[in-house]
Amino acid sequence: MWRALSQAKKTFLGVRAYSLFPKEPLTPNVKTPVPGPASKAILERMDSYQDTRSVFFVADFEKSQGNYIVDADGNVLLDVFAQIASIPIGYNHPALLDLAKSSAFHTALANRAALGVNPNKDWVDSIERAFMRVAPKGMSNVFTVMCGSCANENAFKTAFMYQAAKRRGNNDFSLQEISSCMNNQAPGSPDMSILSFSGGFHGRLFGSLTTTSSKPIHKLDVPAFPWPRAPFPLLNYPLDQHTEHNARVEEASLHQVEKLLSQDTQPVAAVVVEPIQSEGGDHHASPSYFRRLQALCHRHDVLLIVDEVQTGVGATGTFWAHEAWDLPSPPDIVTFSKKFQAAGFYLHPRLRPQQAYRLYNTWMGDPVRTLQAATLVDQIVEHNLLDQVKTVGQYLQTGLGGMADKAWISNVRGQGSFIAFDMPTGQARDAFLVAIRQKGVNIGGCGEATVRLRPMLVFQQHHADILLNTMESVLGQS
Repeated sequence: MWRALSQAKKTFLGVRAYSLFPKEPLTPNVKTPVPGPASKAILERMDSYQDTRSVFFVADFEKSQGNYIVDADGNVLLDVFAQIASIPIGYNHPALLDLAKSSAFHTALANRAALGVNPNKDWVDSIERAFMRVAPKGMSNVFTVMCGSCANENAFKTAFMYQAAKRRGNNDFSLQEISSCMNNQAPGSPDMSILSFSGGFHGRLFGSLTTTSSKPIHKLDVPAFPWPRAPFPLLNYPLDQHTEHNARVEEASLHQVEKLLSQDTQPVAAVVVEPIQSEGGDHHASPSYFRRLQALCHRHDVLLIVDEVQTGVGATGTFWAHEAWDLPSPPDIVTFSKKFQAAGFYLHPRLRPQQAYRLYNTWMGDPVRTLQAATLVDQIVEHNLLDQVKTVGQYLQTGLGGMADKAWISNVRGQGSFIAFDMPTGQARDAFLVAIRQKGVNIGGCGEATVRLRPMLVFQQHHADILLNTMESVLGQS
């Protein structure tokens, strides 16, 4: 059915897309196996210095355009993985290339500021243009860092500091706290925890890795904190055919959360949760589930940290995925990275530590990436990209639903263009990803047997047609 799209419709859609990317290819073009000989030669050389076993192929970013990535062999692939969901508005976007010519960009690039000591005079302008312009409702402070893991680590620290300050009545540190913390002992190093969920992914640093449980390979051989973990509800699809099961697993999850929040052996400072468990297999829960989760946090005086590192910045059809929950009050902390180019977290002013230097490091963010973030926000607003994401996402899910009807794939699910489906086994999924790459489409996996689609915000209906047609070609042969 997807091949039946009229030529006139293709032309109309094409004009709209290529007005931003005049050099964007019309279709994929695969000349060699992927990875090809040039990629393999570079990887062989690079492997002398770095582990290359995770690399799909070597890119040629200079030649990549819009929704298409070009590899070292000249193969042109439609990219719906987008650097692990971190390219927001296409490769070599004209607005970002123009930004790179500006004096502000040159200054930031040539003079890396230690922002906690000497921010440049335009740093506050960048904060307002990039971060505060799209701040989650009710959140008026932001702390910038270097990556998603850093954002979550510092969010955890913020929660611990806030709860500890409340314990001492917001008074100064005691001598016992000051001395004991230097030996990693209580009361200066209090016995508090972060509650996370099974299947979650929050990073690969020590605290964030403790809260991560998507794959054993991330955690093996690394010491972890004995922090509590609740089961995340695993929904069945289509949703309207599994209402009783889904309500039951959500209720069971919330019951376990309340049980863990009620224990007093290791008090919980905060609950961290992803709107969609991305790395763990694209697991969703209902808006009602998240509203009830927030109510539990409020009841137990525990902070709610929403990890929007992968879901934030438009892919779900709203700038922040948690907007779909219709919460009665904002989350306490929202972390971000990936598509925003810059990283950090939003927080309420009451969570700002009483003393300076408590949330601190040398760089405290990246002015270059923040200039990019401001530019991409301009583009999202100017071109109504959130509306486009909703429209194209629905179109994609309809097409994938047809493939599910043929039993080629299962459990089609998504929000906006943040979409996933399952294959029968992990082995079948991996074989599919390799096969479709040979046909000119770059896709990634997650979880045990899930394929995740992470198109850019400039992904349009004719790109979706190419994706769906190529999927039909590959799945029809398997």
